[in-house]
Amino acid sequence: MSRAALLLTAALALPALAHAQAKIDSGPIDPARLSEITRVLASDEFQGRAPGGPAEQKTTDYIAAQFKALGLEPAGDAGSYTQKVPLVHTRIDGPIAMSFATAGGAVPLAQGEQAQVMTLLPVDAVAIKDAPLVFVGYGVSAPERGWDDFKGADLKGKVAVFLISDPDLEAAEGEPAFGKFGGKAATYYARWTYKYEEAVRRGAVGALIVHETLGAGYGWSTVKASNGEATTSSVRTPPRRSCSCRAGSSVTLRSISSSARAWISRP
Repeated sequence: MSRAALLLTAALALPALAHAQAKIDSGPIDPARLSEITRVLASDEFQGRAPGGPAEQKTTDYIAAQFKALGLEPAGDAGSYTQKVPLVHTRIDGPIAMSFATAGGAVPLAQGEQAQVMTLLPVDAVAIKDAPLVFVGYGVSAPERGWDDFKGADLKGKVAVFLISDPDLEAAEGEPAFGKFGGKAATYYARWTYKYEEAVRRGAVGALIVHETLGAGYGWSTVKASNGEATTSSVRTPPRRSCSCRAGSSVTLRSISSSARAWISRP
């Protein structure tokens, strides 16, 4: 777990921008300037720009200088353009044992092949055993759109199995989901972060998302590339109790056979 200075988000920057616009008019957006800023930040000199990384300070200094040049007033800590945010970043090391229990015996999952695990739990080890699987469609509860995949399903102590993306990703005209979520224009309900969080809210000990290239927008190789390293996340109070497991294309879960990713949570 680490603390890192992060640039203020647009929510904090916008009030300063509105105030600055009363003083100056930057004129029309300059594509060349946008391109130059992107080129600089994407260069090897900034070493990936990761929070807590070797070039974090260099990155925040550069962007803060751009804010200052625009005339934005600082709205961060101690009159700066940044604020300190507690972060956690985890990586899986050591031996990993994973399998599904079936009528024909255990189906082992190999890290990086049939499965890819990671966690955001600040713990030394995570173990989940003999948890039943419950298929809950796309895992979407959207009363404002007249949609509920859960329909009262009890997920406490179980692993929720989700389809990736929105319910209307492949829905044909005349089907109940058609047009409810904008078709292929994904909503937040399509994101796996939403599905993980929904599983945690409903007491599941795990969430398995069936991955397909169409719904995800990328293939299994992208999932595999994380190599068990979780995305940096803000520290929650109370902390979000979760870790993730991503499973590959040779896995069959009841009637579901595809590459998959899972978020395993611990209450």
